[in-house]
Amino acid sequence: MEKIAVGIDLGTTYSAVAVYRNGKSEIIQNDQGNRTTPSVVAFTSTQRLVGEAAAFQAANNPENTIYGVKRLMGRNMDDPAIQQDIKSWPFCVMQENNMVKLDVKHKGERKRLVPEQISAAILEKMKETAESFLGTEVKDVVVTCPAYFNNSQRQATKDAAQIAGLNVLRMINEPTAAAIAYGLNVNHTGRKNILIFDFGGGTFDVTILTIKDKDYKVRATNGDTHLGGEDFDQRMVEHFVSEFKRKNNRDISSDKGLMRNLKTHCERAKKILSVATKAEFVLEGTDLVGSLSRARFEDMNEDLFEKAIKLVGETLRDAEMSKNEIDEVVLVGGSSRIPKIQEMLSEFFDGKALSQKINPDEAVALGAAVQAALLQENVEKQLKGLKMCDVCPLSLGSEVRDGSVSVIIKRNSPIPIKSSKNFVTCHDYQESASVRIFEGERLMSKDNNFLGEFTVSGIPPMLRGQAKIENVYEIDENGILKVTAVTAGSSKSITITNKSRLSKDDATRLAVEAAKFKEEDKMHEERLKAYNSFERYLYDIRRKITSLATESKQKKAKGIVGDFSKWLEDHPLASKEEFEKKEHDLREYWHQIQ
Repeated sequence: MEKIAVGIDLGTTYSAVAVYRNGKSEIIQNDQGNRTTPSVVAFTSTQRLVGEAAAFQAANNPENTIYGVKRLMGRNMDDPAIQQDIKSWPFCVMQENNMVKLDVKHKGERKRLVPEQISAAILEKMKETAESFLGTEVKDVVVTCPAYFNNSQRQATKDAAQIAGLNVLRMINEPTAAAIAYGLNVNHTGRKNILIFDFGGGTFDVTILTIKDKDYKVRATNGDTHLGGEDFDQRMVEHFVSEFKRKNNRDISSDKGLMRNLKTHCERAKKILSVATKAEFVLEGTDLVGSLSRARFEDMNEDLFEKAIKLVGETLRDAEMSKNEIDEVVLVGGSSRIPKIQEMLSEFFDGKALSQKINPDEAVALGAAVQAALLQENVEKQLKGLKMCDVCPLSLGSEVRDGSVSVIIKRNSPIPIKSSKNFVTCHDYQESASVRIFEGERLMSKDNNFLGEFTVSGIPPMLRGQAKIENVYEIDENGILKVTAVTAGSSKSITITNKSRLSKDDATRLAVEAAKFKEEDKMHEERLKAYNSFERYLYDIRRKITSLATESKQKKAKGIVGDFSKWLEDHPLASKEEFEKKEHDLREYWHQIQ
């Protein structure tokens, strides 16, 4: 069996999967014929739903329909961004054993799931989509993540893939993947400086690359992992809740079903306002009418738009480049379609035309597929020689005695990278030392993100300042950090994980649970097929009764169809085998009557 690797764009609101073959990268359509799939997972009294099926029933089942889970990946409950989102989500987010969990009701039982399990279900859906199209098993994947994802968020994404039964060949930053898609789609010669403006549903990244032939070098990256279309939607939701209360004297904020419906309308209105100057809707089950102009939408989100543009300027400074050195500004992500954002970005670059030569919803998955093809044993000739050099998004270092961070790897350093720095003991005859690891750009450790710590022992007992401890920081191709402390007497290393991250045993256990979910989903699908087959046959016979030769045969047939219809009505949750037996029996009766 041929081994094929695919690229998956695991998005906040939508996900996509692509494959590179026959000299080109192509998006794979899902079972509904769509090129992107909603990143939504729902739990009902009978089954688990993923994608369109989950999104369609969200308003009727808001407390058990999970969306935007990418914003929870690798974060803790005390994160202000998480607390902000929890206020607007209809589903329950809680903390258990220092881990963020989602409380849902599935098949009549309460289940507490970690965010990685929800992302795993989405990845599994992408895997099945690819397998159905390619006609072969897919295990090896390249998965994308925001360029500004920290170490914990990257680890959480890898855990999700493991739970889904996938082997991650490489994790690639979303803007970098988009740049690859752009480079292969646009014929250019010589050297070009490209700025990728990646504004998605939940995250924002801006990355500057230099492309020379097939050599891609990231110069700088910046972003915000909590800025995107979801925030615009929430501003709109809050606006309409206030408007309905003011104009109609009706507060819908406590009705989770109506709130979920309102969110869906706001998402649609946002898209409409990218092509029209006004959007209107009527909220289902009410007489509440929503109306919003493009100007009002722009006004309520102006500070968020400005935040993104400000990050563009910071990235240019990090890359030590001026505006006029940027040859192309490439738009990626659904939110980049918003006219006001395009206007502000063009103005920032003194009226420069923005490049829309690649599909902003598909570019990331297409680039990931190219990266997947590059990692195969037999690289297609069109890709030979293509080189990619990415960077780490945040500075990394160790805490020193005064509470500051001594940086060992600077942000925007090319990866993979290995760097070290020597430290000395603080006390006479000290035989052990604690290594505390942080990421971020602030001077003091308390203002940065704590990654982990460990103790190295076996330090030769000497006067303070004489014994040395070398801290070695190493980042691999996936952006995952490993830290080693070396002394004359011993060494100790740690691959950095978030303190709330899944253990190896947890990940293995959840992978088994995911396989069980998949089997249950398959059984439910087969049961539904048997149900639908039986029901269709009943309707088919009902239409043919009048064609029977005698009135007695028609009467007998009506009685039999009535009995079987009554059974179906009384047993909607019967097993696949029961439906198949009933259909078999009905076929026998019909054959005898004819």
